[in-house]
Amino acid sequence: MEMVQSADFWIGLVKIVWINIILSGDNAVVIALAARSLPPELQKKAVFLGSGAAVVLRIALTVVAAKLLALPYLQIIGGLLLLWIGIQLLGEEEDGDGAAKEHGGLMAAVRTILIADLVMSLDNVIAVAAAAQGSMVLLVLGLAISIPLVIFGSTLMIKLMERFPIIVVIGAALIGWVGGEAVIGDVALKPIAEGAQWLHYAGPLLGAVLVVGFGKLVQKRHAS
Repeated sequence: MEMVQSADFWIGLVKIVWINIILSGDNAVVIALAARSLPPELQKKAVFLGSGAAVVLRIALTVVAAKLLALPYLQIIGGLLLLWIGIQLLGEEEDGDGAAKEHGGLMAAVRTILIADLVMSLDNVIAVAAAAQGSMVLLVLGLAISIPLVIFGSTLMIKLMERFPIIVVIGAALIGWVGGEAVIGDVALKPIAEGAQWLHYAGPLLGAVLVVGFGKLVQKRHAS
């Protein structure tokens, strides 16, 4: 009770919520892309389940994120995984029939959201952990408050994607950009990246181009 009455508690809570609003934009895009091909009644379930599970995953990640980021080649693997996810999300078919297929689509969407959020949140949770200053109550409460914000953002993105299909391509390119950033940011490539600053721009750009290019190829293959 004393903790709740402390000004530091509320300042820390506001910091965590604000950091999550800023850092959750790309996660909302992933959730929207993963859920957009589902029937409308399953989209809400995918967004809710994916957002809730992703936040729980972030809480667990906060404890080990700094150590994981120090492991060589982990971000390279994660970045390549993000590129693959981006290609699949851009190139996936939007039709489906049968309850079993719908259920499988829902589970696949939630799984995709979790995997992408795992990779994209490794560096983000360090900022959240710093704002929490070791308080698990602050951490959990701040992330819990951010759930409806992520859900709202994802739902809005789905509606925008339905109205403006170009946003799907932009969203996939964003996933590719983050994937390229993850690869270049790996500790194993640090000596190379420090000597060639242009890689910090070329890597993400190449990731975005690869996702859009290969995603469009997969799209054409599905259409034929």
